[in-house]
Amino acid sequence: MGRGRQKAKATRQAREMKYFSPQTDYSALQRELRQSGTTRPAASPYDDDLTEGEDHSEDPGYDPDDDYR
Repeated sequence: MGRGRQKAKATRQAREMKYFSPQTDYSALQRELRQSGTTRPAASPYDDDLTEGEDHSEDPGYDPDDDYR
């Protein structure tokens, strides 16, 4: 019996989020974007392995057909 009430609440919350439109402060957004353009993003820990276009033929575990690597 509790599932109906839970589903109704989830539906109500989803509807509130869908139609909620807060006021956008465009000047603050512009300042934030201007500041982020001057700094260099942090390096990803995953960038260390291989770069694009690198030859993988020496890697014994490399399978070109493996989509999950």
